[in-house]
Formats: sequence, structure tokens, C-alpha cells
Amino acid sequence: MSNSIDRLFKILIEQGGSDLHLTEGYPPKMRIHGGVSAIEGEPVMDREIINQYLEGICEEKSYGEYLEEGDLDFAYEMDIDSRFRCNYFKQQFGLGAIFRLIPTEIATIEQLGIPQVVKNFASIRAGLVLVTGPTGSGKSTTLAAIIDYINENYSKHIITVEEPIEFVHSNKKCIITQREIPTHCASFSDGLRASLREDAEIVLVGEMRDLETISLALTAAETGMLVFGTLHTNNAVKTIDRIIDVFPADQQAQVRTMLAASIQGVLAQLLMKRCDTAGRVAVNEIMFTTPAVSAIIREGKTQKLNDVITQGSELGMQFMDEAIWDKLQKGIVSPEEAYMKAIDKSRFKSFLPTALASLANSSGG
Repeated sequence: MSNSIDRLFKILIEQGGSDLHLTEGYPPKMRIHGGVSAIEGEPVMDREIINQYLEGICEEKSYGEYLEEGDLDFAYEMDIDSRFRCNYFKQQFGLGAIFRLIPTEIATIEQLGIPQVVKNFASIRAGLVLVTGPTGSGKSTTLAAIIDYINENYSKHIITVEEPIEFVHSNKKCIITQREIPTHCASFSDGLRASLREDAEIVLVGEMRDLETISLALTAAETGMLVFGTLHTNNAVKTIDRIIDVFPADQQAQVRTMLAASIQGVLAQLLMKRCDTAGRVAVNEIMFTTPAVSAIIREGKTQKLNDVITQGSELGMQFMDEAIWDKLQKGIVSPEEAYMKAIDKSRFKSFLPTALASLANSSGG
């Protein structure tokens, strides 16, 4: 028997949307190619309507906890072809929720347009690989593609710890164990700690959000596991700084040494709105660890990583701005989009239309 919210999910899918937004006191809205707009013909949702939508796809116990605590994350499968990541929350007007459509077919690295050199992460035997970017930048999609590539080409035991499970992997050459928080383990740190005893070569940590999880990830990487983790940082320098800054000042020297020994690379990602066709395109900053990278991290001189990335182009390293520049030169993204997403905006300012360039100058951009 279908749930009443399924009707909205079908509209989202038919119109090529990525996210459904429900907010009490407003009509349903959806995100299409980066923009958010109301679903045509849908009425404003009162408490009765939104409660019917949210309660219909949620376990009774979990829904009770949501009403009491104000937040809930889980996954919902409407049918064999349609799976959603669900986030329930409370807000100033009452109840709210956001649903992200999760493709049931895992895209390949080629289909995503991610540089082929990223496949090198799959052959690493031990260490820490960080996939980073803001919320909604496609980190989970890229990680799923990397895990699927490993699944097709290597025989290993892979454990994922997620909140919730998004992409569902079937066993190919690998054994893949997917664990969901809080259904299968209480937290990321608990799941990561348990993986040390579960004969795994690879563990994916859905989010490295606290000191305990990051500390355990470093330990697991040092003891011979390949650990994939995510952070909400925009480039390699900020990623390394963020890992170290999580720890108290008196531990940071030791952490720099541990990180220098275990980090294998950083893959930062942004999504940019295309101007040549509908949709968005991924751009990436890529850093692989070299002796120079390890030395810089140990010494705490992370700004020097930019020089290493510049000199490491033959190894496949690249800056985020270089990736953005490439998309601009190929006519895939607009000058405005390139300027907004770039780190060094001065490089892109001359491509802006005159009015926007004047505005950028006056704001100091």
C-alpha cells in the first residue's frame, strides 16, 4: 500500500529533482539543478497534512522519538528504483523534512566525470583518504563510485558506517558490510571501533564529525586499514588544518605526526551549475601524499601544500581553481558561476560581465 507522500516523490522524480523540502506552513518545494521552487498546484501544508506525510513512511517508535527530540535521519525505499535519504527536523513554524533522492544505480567514476587518477586510491593498502566538500556537493556519490570500483576489481572486506545507509552495494568481488546508525551501531566511533575486530581491509566512515571518530580513524589507518572518511571542508589545506584543530593544543604535535604517517590523499569536491545544458558538474581538488606532503604536515606548515599540489600535476594533483578554470574554458560553466565558486576570485573577475565585475570590485572580491 502506497503512502501519501509517495505522490510528491513521484513528482520529484518525473521533473528531475534531487531534493524534496517540506515545511509546515508552506507548500512543498523541490530542488532542481541547484534551484529551489514550489511544486505547482500544491497547497500550503498545515500540521495535519505534514504529519500525515512524515508519519506514513516512518517507524512508530522512531517517529515518537522525532516528535520528542526534534531530529531524525533514516532511509526510505519507495520502490525498487526509488530510495531516499530522509532528514526530519523541527523549525520555527512546526515540523519540517528534507528528502534526498538516492540513485539506485551507482554511477561509475567515468559517468561522474571524476578524474581517472582517483582510481589510484583504490589500490592503497592502508592509510586515510578524505573526501571533502560542503553539504550537497556529491561526496556520498563519489565515495560510492570509488567503493564500487574496488568491489569490481579487488577481493576485500569493506565495512561502511553510515547515517543512514544511502547507496546499497551488492557483493561483487568484495564482501561489503553496511551498518547504519543508530540501527546497527550507536555512533560513527562505535562502528569504527568495532571494525577493528571485524577482519576488514577497508572501512568507510560516513562522517568524521568529532574528536573520538577522527582519533579512531587515524588509529585504524596506522594499524593497516584503508579508511575513507568525509569532512565539510573545501580544499586540501583546510582539510588538514581541520583534522589537527579538532584536537586540544597539547596533542596537536602528536596528531600532526600521526596524520603525516597515515594520510594518503584528499579529494575535495564542489558541484557547479552548468550553462551548456541542464544539470550540474563536479569539480575536484586532488592531493596525493608524497614525502614532501608528509614533511609539511609534520612541521605544521600546511600553506606550503599549495606548492606541492602545483608541482604534483604529473602525479594527477590539481587545485580546485584549476578544475573550475578548465570547466570555464570549455564553456561548461558560466563566468558568474566560476567566480562564485573559485577560491582565488581575482583570476576569474575579468571574465565577468561589466556590471557584475564592478560589483565584485566594490565588495573587495
